[in-house]
Amino acid sequence: MESTSTRLFLLLALCVLPALVSSVGNPFQVTGRIYCDTCRCGFETSATTYIQGARVRIECKDRESLQLVYSIEGVTDSTGTYNILVEDDHQDQICSSVLVSSPVADCKSADPGRSCASLVLTRNNGVINDKQFANAMGFLKDQPLSGCSELLKQYLESDQ
Repeated sequence: MESTSTRLFLLLALCVLPALVSSVGNPFQVTGRIYCDTCRCGFETSATTYIQGARVRIECKDRESLQLVYSIEGVTDSTGTYNILVEDDHQDQICSSVLVSSPVADCKSADPGRSCASLVLTRNNGVINDKQFANAMGFLKDQPLSGCSELLKQYLESDQ
C-alpha cells in the first residue's frame, strides 16, 4: 500500500511541478516589424521601407468580456523592429500587437488589413520558447511611389 501511495505522489509531482515552474518564467519577448507600404498594395514589396520610431502596443483582453486587462507600448528601432517584454502568462486572454502611430509624415494611415497581429502569450500550450514573433504590420503612404505600377506588373508576371 505504501508503495502505491509513493508512486502516486511521484506521478503527481512529475505532472504538477513542471506546470508550476513553467507558469513562473521569464517574460515573453514579442518581436515584429513595422513598415510603410510605399505602393499601397497591402503587403510588403521590394519598395517597402521600414519605420524607425513607430509606436506599437501589445494588448490582452479578457476572453469573455473583451475588456482590456493588459497593455504595454514600445517603439521600433532603426530597422523598423520592435522588441517588447510582456510579463506574466496570458493564457485565458486574447492578445495582439497593434499599431499606434507612425512618425513618417506621409505614411501615417494604418493599413486596415495589416494594423494588428494576433499573439499567443502562454506557456500552457506546449511551446517552451519565450520569444514570440508577430506578423509585420504596416502604414499606407499617402500617394504611391512613381515606380509602383511597374513593380506590381513584375509581381503579376512572376506569378504566372
